[in-house]
Amino acid sequence: MQPNVYVYIAVMALVTYLIRVLPLTLIRRQIQNRTIRSFLFYMPYATLAVMTFPAILSATGTPWSALVGLIVAAAMAWRGCSLFTVASVACVAVFAAECVLL
Repeated sequence: MQPNVYVYIAVMALVTYLIRVLPLTLIRRQIQNRTIRSFLFYMPYATLAVMTFPAILSATGTPWSALVGLIVAAAMAWRGCSLFTVASVACVAVFAAECVLL
């Protein structure tokens, strides 16, 4: 039995559409609950972190050099350096760790 790809695409489109439209239709007034508002405020950052963190650890030749780059980037960002500086120094740290570990 051959699966019908168009049915799968239609079901995925319907589910995606409902996920995006239902909150707009069900919640018509402003959310007053502080807990829900703070949850919705931090949700994009958490989603970005969940998507980015595994990619950081698997982007280099060894996980150890990726971990070195992550630690260096976090330390630089904590100090308030610019994004360009953080990325540049983290790349140099990864290259140095790759040279040392290989």
